[in-house]
Amino acid sequence: MGMDASLKTSDEVFETKAYLNVTKSFKSARWVLPKTDEDSVARMMQVHGLPEFIARMLCLRGVGVDSVSAFLNPTLKNSFPDPFSFQGMKEFAQDTAQKIMRGEKFGVLADFDVDGSTSGAILIKFFRHCGVEPAVYIPDRLTQGYGPNVTALEALKADGAQTVIMADCGTTSFDVVAAGRAMGMDIAIFDHHEAEDKLPDANHIINPKRKDDSSGLDMLAACGVTFMACVAINNVLRGENFFQERGMEEPPLKNWMDLVALGTVCDMVPMTGANRLFVRAGFTQMAMKTNLGIRALCEVSKLETDPTPMDAGFTIGPRINAGSRVHKSDLGSKLLSTDDLDEARSIAFVLDDCNEERKKIQSQMMKEAIERVERGGHDNAPAIMVSDETWHPGLSGLVAGRLKDKFGKPSIVVTYSKMADGSMEGRGSGRSILGVNLADAFIDARNEGILVKGGGHAMAGGFTVMPDRLKDFEQYLMNHISAQMQNVDTTQETMIDGIATVAGAKPNFVKLLTENIGPFGQQNPEPTFVLSNVRLHMADVLKEKHIRVQVSDWEGGARMKAMLFYGVGTPLGEALLKGRDKAFHVAGQFKINSWMGRESVEFMISDAALAQGV
Repeated sequence: MGMDASLKTSDEVFETKAYLNVTKSFKSARWVLPKTDEDSVARMMQVHGLPEFIARMLCLRGVGVDSVSAFLNPTLKNSFPDPFSFQGMKEFAQDTAQKIMRGEKFGVLADFDVDGSTSGAILIKFFRHCGVEPAVYIPDRLTQGYGPNVTALEALKADGAQTVIMADCGTTSFDVVAAGRAMGMDIAIFDHHEAEDKLPDANHIINPKRKDDSSGLDMLAACGVTFMACVAINNVLRGENFFQERGMEEPPLKNWMDLVALGTVCDMVPMTGANRLFVRAGFTQMAMKTNLGIRALCEVSKLETDPTPMDAGFTIGPRINAGSRVHKSDLGSKLLSTDDLDEARSIAFVLDDCNEERKKIQSQMMKEAIERVERGGHDNAPAIMVSDETWHPGLSGLVAGRLKDKFGKPSIVVTYSKMADGSMEGRGSGRSILGVNLADAFIDARNEGILVKGGGHAMAGGFTVMPDRLKDFEQYLMNHISAQMQNVDTTQETMIDGIATVAGAKPNFVKLLTENIGPFGQQNPEPTFVLSNVRLHMADVLKEKHIRVQVSDWEGGARMKAMLFYGVGTPLGEALLKGRDKAFHVAGQFKINSWMGRESVEFMISDAALAQGV
């Protein structure tokens, strides 16, 4: 696979039949290589001077010839969206600017995950710069669950808050918002979760998923919405000569793009439109280590190179999340908003310890959940739903995600928390597959009175349920998902972007791919290549759950390390462990490994099939 021939362009590759005749891989998927418009590929190469494989990737992602520059090189100057395009933003910004100028007290109530922590940190930094230190409340994941609650509002009011800004939550919190208004506080909501036709009675709701919002920015995470709101407030304050009259510099908004990028990547929102700009600009900023919290997390995790989106998702983000899983929900926003390096390092070490504890608990919980699924006969059910009173409430989402990956079905995990009156409350998290909207199911169940709370995104959501309604909810959920699946083709497909060889996989190819097509995420997935007819030379197990193999082209030559994460116990993993000297077609993504100043290409396996006739 050289730079000029990384993808085959023959009609054979682009036939509509299963690619390489793989109709049922080890993940029970049909392999598909979509056709591309060869004229568009050629024109893109000519007009923009692109290598063929980059032009082909752009065409596969629906990027038109006229949109190439905006996709490849978005800039803050030319591509930053208009914050006032959000429904209600103008009124919010004007109202909030007036309150800042009067020196009113604000309260920040943010979610405990990375998106919430970054949103909260952006708000804290912005208000602090404007001279109005906010009160902050981060709900306890384990005892209070997702979303705002009356206890939080009472605490913020006691701390003097006149206006409470809810970040990454609140869109479906009708009763809590009403309670806050009844206490005499103004309520503003920055969110990106699914919205209903009716909205809570808040003073301001900035959410691109509002039914009446026409901004076209519904790809944003809450941190992106929050950042845009700060830009809008700043615009109004500038117009009022707020900073000039007080001899102050304007807030260094650009410096906080690293927080936007971190929250965006970790919340796994679509990597399209404004999110591409935010992540690209944000990781450029992150490399400068101006945020002391991110700097401390890089130190404690021994991340010596400039952070990448993968580092954010697998190294930095889990540590921020870990605090909330062990009753330390406020540590994330504290870490990311501090201006004291010693404090940042202290919090980072605590979070690192929390993350190690989380790994141990999650491993045992996952083992028990798999056993529960295999004993429960979920083979013919449209979804998986398991629960246990002994399971850790802070890990339900992570385990649900692993179950979804392992069994290929929407998966829901329910844990339990003891309330102040001694009663038990069920807390559930779900992770879905394409075509099944979990948020709709949870919201509908809540509206039917089956759930206490429920909401989220299409692919991930959460809910609160009383134990005596759990069976009712399970039946309702199965019926809801079955109805959704009637209108969806649920045949699993592995989409192939191109074919490669082990011998031809070079670091420059992977770098060009990442630099041009990345950052990757939903709706801009990392390109999946097939190494066809490879020989497996060895396979072993790492950390009791991952599988490492070495492959070469069938004819011989250079060998490449390949990894299958969480493959132990799966059909794909077992096939690899028993596949020495057999011929495989292996699908996955290329990565660059840097060690002692040397770079090598590795392969992350996502699927595989036995090669026939080799």
